[in-house]
Amino acid sequence: MAKLILFNKPFGVISQFGKSGDKTTLGEFINFKGVYPAGRLDTDSEGLLLLTDNGPLQHQITHPKHKQPKTYWVQVEGEINDETINHLEQGVLLKDGPTRRAKARIISPPDLWPRHPPIRSRQSVPTSWLELTITEGKNRQVRRMTAALGFPTLRLVRTTIGKWQLGCLKPGEFSCETIHMPIKNQTKRK
Repeated sequence: MAKLILFNKPFGVISQFGKSGDKTTLGEFINFKGVYPAGRLDTDSEGLLLLTDNGPLQHQITHPKHKQPKTYWVQVEGEINDETINHLEQGVLLKDGPTRRAKARIISPPDLWPRHPPIRSRQSVPTSWLELTITEGKNRQVRRMTAALGFPTLRLVRTTIGKWQLGCLKPGEFSCETIHMPIKNQTKRK
């Protein structure tokens, strides 16, 4: 059996337990021994972060060969249009190569908790929201994808990883699940 923690990582929290200067870490919210993040979420991003005490489960969640879909709600500067959505769905060329195809759609502003500090706001520049689902995890990929198309990301909230969803967890809250892992036959060497 494996322990799986679904955590709503607040803005400004580092996805690690060890101290890092004056930065807020996971240890200030989660006090279980032997659990580790299954993947990362940037300090300036919010939302679902999975943690587990089981190496095979961590591998299943994070390894690129499993292609766990990750869904984000993204607030960008500017007015997103169908052409931009099309580009995101076809894949975006980044400096380290093209991204895989994604699922993208324009959404209404979601009913989210206030962010501290609030995002910057400029009266003369509109913002838009989109939902973006990717199946890879290049460094800061979503931010880089929207920026490459001329829409800098202002706020980024991960809502789903594979079958796990953020649900109604508020920032800093977590829930625990027990996952039954299959037992693999191991042959002993003589």
